[in-house]
Amino acid sequence: MELAPRDANSAALGRVIAVHGSVVDVSFPAGALPAVNEAIAIAWDLGRPIVAEVQQHVNPTTVRAVALENTAGLKRGVPVRSLGANIRVPVGDAVLGRLLNAIGEPADRKEALPADIERRPIHASAPELDELGAALEIFHTGIKVIDLLAPLVKGGKAAMFGGAGVGKTVLIMELIRTTVERHSGISVFAGIGERSREGHELLLELGQSGVLERTALVFGQMNEPPGARWRAGLTALAIAEYFRDAAHENVLLLIDNVYRLVQAGGEVSGLLGRLPSRVGYQPTLASEIAELEERIASVAGAAITSIQAVYVPADDFTDPAVAEIFSHLDSSIVLSRDMASEGMYPAVDPLASTSSLLDPRLVGEAHYRIAQEVRKTIAHYRELQEIIALLGIEELSAADRSAVKRARRLMRFLTQPFMVTIAFTGKSGRSVELEATLAACRAILDGETDDWAESSLYMVGDLDEARSKEAAAAKGAA
Repeated sequence: MELAPRDANSAALGRVIAVHGSVVDVSFPAGALPAVNEAIAIAWDLGRPIVAEVQQHVNPTTVRAVALENTAGLKRGVPVRSLGANIRVPVGDAVLGRLLNAIGEPADRKEALPADIERRPIHASAPELDELGAALEIFHTGIKVIDLLAPLVKGGKAAMFGGAGVGKTVLIMELIRTTVERHSGISVFAGIGERSREGHELLLELGQSGVLERTALVFGQMNEPPGARWRAGLTALAIAEYFRDAAHENVLLLIDNVYRLVQAGGEVSGLLGRLPSRVGYQPTLASEIAELEERIASVAGAAITSIQAVYVPADDFTDPAVAEIFSHLDSSIVLSRDMASEGMYPAVDPLASTSSLLDPRLVGEAHYRIAQEVRKTIAHYRELQEIIALLGIEELSAADRSAVKRARRLMRFLTQPFMVTIAFTGKSGRSVELEATLAACRAILDGETDDWAESSLYMVGDLDEARSKEAAAAKGAA
């Protein structure tokens, strides 16, 4: 973050007149109020200046600003300088392999960024409609259940919804690995309101897997003020937009966790004195989410593809914040607590997860038909689960028993070991091509695996690996 105003001679000087946590009231001379979203620097005596962003004009001489750094110890009367522009953050190749905070400063204890590095404002307009890329191209992840049932599109937005502890962050980390390796693009990761431990683990994992030099990380951690968590997503987006527009690179933007951004916005809204809206959320909920989501798009020649984690409070999918995020997405990947408790990882619910891309005109007739058959078979199994629990599987008809057998094998085949979990599972990760996934699901639906042990299909890559596992088990039994 640059703290020198564009024109030092004309910079408006003000004074702090009130401090309410992260919200600071500043008095400026009449006619010299900085604009909303403009950055100001508060020059106190406890370190370098605090960066804040103007959010309200309280009266003709007072603005209310949100600090992006800790304000503990800030006193009234401290001088404040208007910077005459939005917060501007460093972009370009120099930020790759680095961990930055919400105002674009290095937080990885490495060398400082070059003094002449290009900077971009965190606030920008979404691309115009006539600039958007028209071609729809499937974004393959190598994760079977996602590629089959909730395919992603380049330049699209996908989100993983789930409560605490169902595997959102692990899935995000695996997607960084696989997409950097498969698509050789740039990854930008925004960690919003996450634990410091998770950021440290992600940094180590990316360094060990060799993809860190193609990844930029921006963190507004849980222990930081709400202003930093509120703006970390826009900082990451500004970096991603540079690689898309100036470098013409395809960018994968990963955000963990969008719900924490909403929470930070709610904290800021309360400190600014706004009346809460539905279920206590801020009245600006829809516009805050739209400000982030509408800028994620593809333009001619390059795209920002976004995969986001969304915490679902109390597993309530009718929560206003969750419902609002849903409305912006192309693909919705829902993580199930019941599947996680059964050890079905990734715990993606095959029935609740959807994608607007799962259309025969886009993915082809064969893919569409197999995906619908897989869903239908698993849905039928779930309808029969209560009967099986009460009366036993023997009471079902032969057709229903066959459907249950195939559904259970499909659900186990859609599990997959990840590279990022090798330390916990002892299994090396698998990345599976879509054609192999479709062929295997077709074979299971046609009954080829009816006589196999269910465990032969659990945590494998393609069907050939499962076949080898079954043969080894049969040989061991003999």
